[in-house]
Amino acid sequence: MALNPLTLRKLRRFRSIKSGYWSFLILAGLVVLSLGGELLVNNRPLVIRYEGRWFFPTYGANLPGTTFGYDYGYETDYRALAARFHAETAEAKTRTDAPPTARSRNWLVMPLVPFNPNENAAYEGVFKPAPPSWAGGPPGHWLGTDTTGRDIFARLFYGFRITILFALGFTALTYLIGIAVGCLMGYYGGVFDLIVQRAIEIWSNIPFLYIVIILFSVVPATFSIPMRITLLLLVMVLFSWTSMTYYMRTATYREKARDYTAAAVVLGAGPGRIIFYHILPNTISTLVTFMPFTIASAITAVTALDFLGFGLPPPSPSIGELLKQGTQSLTTAPWIVGSAFAALVSILILVTFIGEALREAFDPKKFTTYQ
Repeated sequence: MALNPLTLRKLRRFRSIKSGYWSFLILAGLVVLSLGGELLVNNRPLVIRYEGRWFFPTYGANLPGTTFGYDYGYETDYRALAARFHAETAEAKTRTDAPPTARSRNWLVMPLVPFNPNENAAYEGVFKPAPPSWAGGPPGHWLGTDTTGRDIFARLFYGFRITILFALGFTALTYLIGIAVGCLMGYYGGVFDLIVQRAIEIWSNIPFLYIVIILFSVVPATFSIPMRITLLLLVMVLFSWTSMTYYMRTATYREKARDYTAAAVVLGAGPGRIIFYHILPNTISTLVTFMPFTIASAITAVTALDFLGFGLPPPSPSIGELLKQGTQSLTTAPWIVGSAFAALVSILILVTFIGEALREAFDPKKFTTYQ
């Protein structure tokens, strides 16, 4: 489908704003990398070659230690297995008088960061914070570990994926409800508009934080983590869609008074066609410019709820939970709050730059479209 020439001009204008354009590319690249995060940050190998057989445990089932000659039945310690394979290969290289055996040809490939976000690693024999590897900590822990020995980089990486997908889902649902209700209010007006406005005002006065606290205090512990995350998303959407209705109501009122809308009515166009084919395209600047800031507000809100303990259910990796840990151990483990704060600020800066560039590129004072 060919884009409107004015839309193409807006997109070219956005591309010319380097701060927003490069921020968009960086953020999009991070999102794409996070979607395949198990291939980059994981304690499971990408591929294993063992005694002539191939294994791909990254997205497969748990492989017990007995599969690779160990005497335990729980999941294999793949880092120990990698060390064993390395030692066997090194031993075979020193024996020049004997042909290579199947054991010396065993190998595996670990991800770039060989740690799981929920995996506990002891430091000095105790599950406690370990400094980053560059500051004298254990090798491989680039940003150190948190208060229970979990790798901070892995938790930030997966926390970013959960947070950004949560924010995108929040934005999509908020826009869907807000645009639908706002367009109906602005198009039909009159008594319908008055009744819906009063209902929105009443709904907006319900305290959101208290509802979240009450709801998550009665949610059964048997609920799965995805179900609890979905429940949190729905609650946040139910109390956040109202602000978009006012913008869409005002924009619809303005566009309904234009001559092109009256011409469409005279030609026999119905309300659906008028709203979707005439009014919405002329309010696209309102929708696009608010989108990055809605995403930023969702990221801030879920981080704040995680910090207070009412956000993503444990042990889900989250930036807010790391900030909470960091403030409680600020003097003994400053790298926790430093890493989480830097990650949060970086994400919000990228989103803000994108939002400012979109606002300037889609400025309705520069670009308008009537049909």
